[in-house]
Amino acid sequence: MSVLSNNHYLFTSESVGEGHPDKLCDQVSDAVLDYCLSLDPEAHVACETFSSTDFLLVGGEIGFSRDVDLKEFNRNVEKIARGVALDIGYNSADVGLDGANCLFMNRLHAQSADINQGVVGKGLDEYEGQQGAGDQGMMFGFACNETPALMPAPVYYSHQILLRAHELRHSGKIAWLRPDAKSQVTIEYDGNKPVRIDTVVLSHQHNPDVDYDTIKKTLIEEVIKPVLEPTGLLDDKVKYFINPTGKFVIGGPDGDSGLTGRKIIVDTYGGMGRHGGGAFSGKDPSKVDRSAAYMARYIAKNIVAADLADRAEVELAYAIGVPFPVSIMVQTFGTEKVPCEKIEAAVKEVFDCTPAGIIKTLNLKQPIYRKTASYGHFGREGFPWEKTDKIEALKKAVKA
Repeated sequence: MSVLSNNHYLFTSESVGEGHPDKLCDQVSDAVLDYCLSLDPEAHVACETFSSTDFLLVGGEIGFSRDVDLKEFNRNVEKIARGVALDIGYNSADVGLDGANCLFMNRLHAQSADINQGVVGKGLDEYEGQQGAGDQGMMFGFACNETPALMPAPVYYSHQILLRAHELRHSGKIAWLRPDAKSQVTIEYDGNKPVRIDTVVLSHQHNPDVDYDTIKKTLIEEVIKPVLEPTGLLDDKVKYFINPTGKFVIGGPDGDSGLTGRKIIVDTYGGMGRHGGGAFSGKDPSKVDRSAAYMARYIAKNIVAADLADRAEVELAYAIGVPFPVSIMVQTFGTEKVPCEKIEAAVKEVFDCTPAGIIKTLNLKQPIYRKTASYGHFGREGFPWEKTDKIEALKKAVKA
């Protein structure tokens, strides 16, 4: 954060496109997770993917509660991984990866029985029969009233820029775009209020036969401005950095290796709001790294949507095998409209934050995860943790 004057400061967040090597890996891991949940909603999955030049590796641990044909399963895992790469646009070594013909390796194995017994309620006698958390740790959720999605403006608009580029690339309207891309938006704040966009960075992989002036003009006029002009935050002083190295032909796994779980700040709130450190992709909802982070966002968004605060951060913490949170914290940064302790008490009354309660509330045993793995897990409609259906319940609990 860069401090200016009179309570003005600059805050920057980034996004990466679906073709970024780390995002390729996140999507493969979540596509494998979806396949496992389609076979067995009770499956326990921790799937990791690695990519590099001409190579995809899938590994990790999987446990099924029913019989699965493992030979067919492994064949389908390879088809899924290759299919994700091809869907993104990695169909040739020239663009960074040939999904159909690259080397592929599968190193998935059975889940640890020691971990599993605590998750399924067969651990310590005092928790017998109750679903425990799949790991220890703390998870954070955040919401603020800066954007219609109740997300911080810098990360939200960074995602929107790349979503626009995604649409134009897949539709063929900008035929020279390739899959790999990164964006970054710097916003000037007055206190908690965004007042102007200061800087926009967009680096997008492209074909070798397009000149730099065309790239710069097209990305500014066709990608950035249609997203940012409606915000009212764009002025004639904004600084644009478009492909600032001058050339971005080599990209994807050929330009940089990729790994599941390396874009945790892109996946969440762009650095505005804390992070517990756990990645999401490839993990089934018994892993509170993922499910409790979704629940914390759900709670925080409903607090802000209920106008109980302009900004809200929720922390949930767990111990492995224990069927309830060890702590729940609500922080409103001085923006609360009612005492914060009343909001926290209302949260504990309205929301079931046990691992089993989270999964039930958000209906998380569905194969919905691949579409979460690019352009942010939060701030996009269609996911159950983005609903604001607890507004009235929270208001009622606060008044009581």
